[in-house]
Formats: sequence, structure tokens, C-alpha cells
Amino acid sequence: MTNSRLPGRLVLVLVFSFLYLPIAVLVMLSFNEAGLPTTWSGFSTKWYGELFRNAEILRAAWNTLIVAIFATLISTALGTMLAIGMEARRRKSNGLEALAFAPMVIPDIVLAVALLSFFSRLNLTLGLHTIIISHVIFDLAFVCSVVRARLKNFDYSIVEASRDLGASGWTTFWRVTFPVLLPAIVAGALLAFTLSVDEFIIAFFTAGAGRSSITLPIQIYSMIRFGITPEINALATIVMCVSATALLISQWLNKEQMQ
Repeated sequence: MTNSRLPGRLVLVLVFSFLYLPIAVLVMLSFNEAGLPTTWSGFSTKWYGELFRNAEILRAAWNTLIVAIFATLISTALGTMLAIGMEARRRKSNGLEALAFAPMVIPDIVLAVALLSFFSRLNLTLGLHTIIISHVIFDLAFVCSVVRARLKNFDYSIVEASRDLGASGWTTFWRVTFPVLLPAIVAGALLAFTLSVDEFIIAFFTAGAGRSSITLPIQIYSMIRFGITPEINALATIVMCVSATALLISQWLNKEQMQ
């Protein structure tokens, strides 16, 4: 039995090494005292200090936080309502399902060009507001899918019991439906936040000119064109840790609410 499992475990180790070894190297080099990414000269945290003294990076981080927070709040509210509305339909529509989840499967570059063309047709000045709108469209489908997964196992008898006891529709939603859906809503919100923080292509196309609307992924892209430094590695490590933490919490909440 042990020998039969060995090839499978070996393949698993090789696959995970292929996926995460470059990330491990990046994290290691962010603590490299030398300025060269190919030479290790000792452990140091000075590049993290340099990172937090860089005004351009701090401004980009602030822009990313603004976009992520607003996009998360709006997409979570709309995605939850969309999930409830679609699940409440008595007649299911494959066309409606495909339309709702299209942003998840459409390539980012296609969605980015479409949004840029749309904003141009409206003569809308590009900036943080257009990035937020774009991220809401992108994140909404993911929130909807997470909340709908919870609704698949939802016990609608408690809603009927609440109405039989005289509660209004609004009271039933806030005191019965919403608490049951809350773990899924939080999981969807964390997933939307993670996607918004990491998203580059859509933000790059819809940010417009000027540094006032540059987000962290765009800032990282502009920095690596002149060579990778430990400062970029430190920035990438922090962004990766924030995204991974939010994603792990989202997966944990999703697992808890499915049990």
C-alpha cells in the first residue's frame, strides 16, 4: 500500500514545488541584504524599511486600499442580492446563469478592453472611480457564486416559520436569512477583496493617465521594467501575504458554512 502511494505523493511534491518554489525564492530574496537579486550577502529587513519610506509605493498602496474596500462593499451587496434573486426564481434559466457568471470566464484582457471602450463612449474621465466600477463588475460574479453555494443547502422552512409567526419580509431577512448567509457573504467579500488587490490588467486599462490612480500592481509593473530589486520583492511579499491570508480565511469560512 505504501509503495503504491509513493508515485502519487512524488507527483504531488513535484507539482507543488513547481508552483511555490519561485514564490519561496522571492520571499527569501526580499530579506537579502545585497541589492542584487542573484547574490545572497546576508539576512536583512532593510528593504522593508526602504519600502515604507517610498512615497510612490505608499500612494499606490493607499489607492489599492481605496479601490479594494469600495469594490468589495459594492460587489458584496450586489452579488448577495443577485444570488438571492437568482435562487428565488422558480424557473431556472441557463442564459441568465451564463450572463451572471460571464465575468468569471471572460479573459481579463477582453473585459478590460470592453470596459475601456464603454467608458470612452460615455466620455467618462478615467481614474480610481472607473477602476472601482470595473472591479465591481469583475468581483460580483465571484461573490454571487459563493453565496449561491450556501443557498443550495439553505433550509427555507425557517423562513416559512418566521413568516408564520408574523414577521415581516424585512424582519425575516435580517433576523433569519442574513445570519445564516453571513459566513458565505464574508467569504465572498474576502475573495472579492483579494481579487481586487491583485488585479492588474483591468486596472491598467481603466486607470487613465497620471499617478493619482496608480494601484500597487501597476506600480510593481512600472518598477520591474527597470530591473527587479529587493524592494520590489519586499512589496510583492507583503501583497502576497495579505492576499493569501484573506483567501485562507475565505476558504475556512466557506468550509464552515458548508458543514
